[in-house]
Amino acid sequence: MHGEVTLYDAVGGMPFFEALVDRFYDGVRDDSVLLPLYPEPEDLAPARHKLTLFLAQYWGGPTTYHEERGHPALRMRHAPFAIGTDERDRWLFHMRAAVDALDPPPEVAKALTDYFDMAADSLRNQPV
Repeated sequence: MHGEVTLYDAVGGMPFFEALVDRFYDGVRDDSVLLPLYPEPEDLAPARHKLTLFLAQYWGGPTTYHEERGHPALRMRHAPFAIGTDERDRWLFHMRAAVDALDPPPEVAKALTDYFDMAADSLRNQPV
């Protein structure tokens, strides 16, 4: 990947992903649809940590997520949780709001939201 700038590098690295995930979970913390899905709703720090590392790695950053947790296996990791259309839509609402709040360059915002749209829909495991 010599000469190519990753999205991770383009946004300034880990601080961007930490801020993105913090904004996202600030919304989740008060969301009556999403919060019950978390195994430890009173302490979202572990979820924040995992999502930050996953997103940083996905977008070209350090491989800490893989080192700590192995292959992402997102569908398998989310299978125990009932994720329907409402949960998907609420997740996307908070993630899009987090992206908007950070106001990245338009091409970065589009890459992020395109990925989040695809990922959120692929994790849905309940009928419409």
